[in-house]
Amino acid sequence: MSAPTAAPASGLAQIGKSVFVKGELSGSEDLYVDGQVEGSIALKSNSLTVGPNGQVKASVEAKGVIVLGKLEGNIQASDRVELRKSAIVTGDISTQRISIEEGAYLKGKVDIHRADVK
Repeated sequence: MSAPTAAPASGLAQIGKSVFVKGELSGSEDLYVDGQVEGSIALKSNSLTVGPNGQVKASVEAKGVIVLGKLEGNIQASDRVELRKSAIVTGDISTQRISIEEGAYLKGKVDIHRADVK
């Protein structure tokens, strides 16, 4: 998922560069954060993208997480976490799949768990 260039597509919420949110965020659509968020983010069936200007200090629970900016807090992703080369992440990550580009910064532990096999 890349940064939106025009108006957000249907099913995508966006927090712009000049927006600061403090508290609990939850929703049932994908979220793109290029501003500041403090608190917690719960998007159990959807994805969170922290844009290059994004600064998130929150515990995150989502299906997928893509970080291009700064994220402080634990990440729990049911599917996948991507840390792009400009990412700065401080916190523990729990996910099924992870991708870390060369140049990304991560301080914390990574817990890879398998999908439940029946």
